[in-house]
Amino acid sequence: MKDIIDELEQRRAEARLGGGKKRIEAQHKRGKLTARERIELLLDEDSFEELDMYVEHRCTDFGMEKQKIPGDGVVTGWGTINGRVVYLFAKDFTVFGGSLSGAHAEKINKVQGMAVRNRAPIIGLFDAGGARIQEGVDALGGYGEVFWRNVHASGVVPQISVIMGPCAGGDVYSPAMTDFIFMVKDTSYMFVTGPDVVKTVTNEEVTAEELGGASVHTTKSSIADGAYENDVEALLQIRRLMDFLPSSNISGVPVLPTRDRADREELSLDTLIPDNPNQPYDIKELIHKVADEGDFFEIQEAFARNIVTGFGRIEGQTVGFVANQPMVLAGVLDSDASRKGARFVRFCDCFEIPIVTFVDVPGFLPGTAQEYGGLIKHGAKLLYAYAEATVPKVTVITRKAYGGAYVVMAAKHIHADINYAWPSAEIAVMGPKGAAEIIYRSELGDEKKIAKRIQEYEDRFANPFIAAERGYIDEVIQPRNTRKRVARALKMLASKEVELPWKKHGNLPL
Repeated sequence: MKDIIDELEQRRAEARLGGGKKRIEAQHKRGKLTARERIELLLDEDSFEELDMYVEHRCTDFGMEKQKIPGDGVVTGWGTINGRVVYLFAKDFTVFGGSLSGAHAEKINKVQGMAVRNRAPIIGLFDAGGARIQEGVDALGGYGEVFWRNVHASGVVPQISVIMGPCAGGDVYSPAMTDFIFMVKDTSYMFVTGPDVVKTVTNEEVTAEELGGASVHTTKSSIADGAYENDVEALLQIRRLMDFLPSSNISGVPVLPTRDRADREELSLDTLIPDNPNQPYDIKELIHKVADEGDFFEIQEAFARNIVTGFGRIEGQTVGFVANQPMVLAGVLDSDASRKGARFVRFCDCFEIPIVTFVDVPGFLPGTAQEYGGLIKHGAKLLYAYAEATVPKVTVITRKAYGGAYVVMAAKHIHADINYAWPSAEIAVMGPKGAAEIIYRSELGDEKKIAKRIQEYEDRFANPFIAAERGYIDEVIQPRNTRKRVARALKMLASKEVELPWKKHGNLPL
């Protein structure tokens, strides 16, 4: 028996060493942790249960039968984050560069299946060079099986991808179909084809960082939802994010104890809106003052900054915040902001997370660039997402709510549940100046007359009371009481149920 136990320990030690000490040292020199070190940081202490530690590839071509390492380039298993079960896989760059083989894919497939059956989140840590070329179609088939499971887990359990090194070729499509992607600055990148292929095909000379680094994917492409300075910070932030997310679409949102009173008043909110209607203010101040303890986990902070999305809590329960940001482009909706908002709203709806929307939107961004870029369809995505969502939806209009953008931002007309307005709210087809110049076009040459017309329009529409008179606004509230009113509304809506006509699925304007 002792011999068998000794052999077991030897096999375990060999598997845990991955590609060997030299490759582990090389990984550390690049400023990166190994797969197992990352898992240790991500999960609760001593909670990791590894699966398929001894799996090896079955390839016999190109001398691969002489190169076999236990684990085959990916570490898989389950553990807990703050006591809640999660499944995960971590690509091991020290073993065949983390490349995917048929056996490697089967290991990932196993934990994907377990996550769905047991209704728990799955996290993927990516650090790999793509498909294992020696395996040919077996590697491609393995990718297909991973992708299929990504699609069928979507909306069932949260799927999180963390890019912690290279992620190229077929490897990029699995993260692309997960709910959130996070990257590590300077050491991670994602692209379908690398710099060498780009140069061969298009004659462009570009570095890996310029082609698919964290700065590109967080600010330009919107592929990544956030980027962190190093492996340690990234993993700690994922732990924080997981505290906001439900385990599945049927588990309900997590509830954390809080000492922050639901009826807390914030007197400073009474002066948040500037006297000048064209002067900006930071909508994040409102979010922080409404959320429990001011705790807010922002999603896609660096992309489309004219809209803010992220998670917070009210009375201990997770809510999704969506808010126009007057500090950037006056909070106008453009194609990027619409897509960003729509994706976030749809995630919240998938997992029964109530949505709180703060509105200060002067309209959609005009111009040929936007129209040629498909603003109509992109704007429709946000409209579709809000109209489709059946979770509790509470909307607060703080200042401007003009034109079609007023409707798109969770208005009563697309069946938001509770719609509040601050006394500073202005609900109209457009701003007073533009409206007056269109209605009284014949008086444009006379500045005094036009000024008078502008004032008349302001007096009539630059307030929330016309909408309140028609029932489109449920109540005009004091800014200081926003947290209390939102908290009470969410509590009232806790048992909300919606019956919809049967359909296989809608046809989102992609």
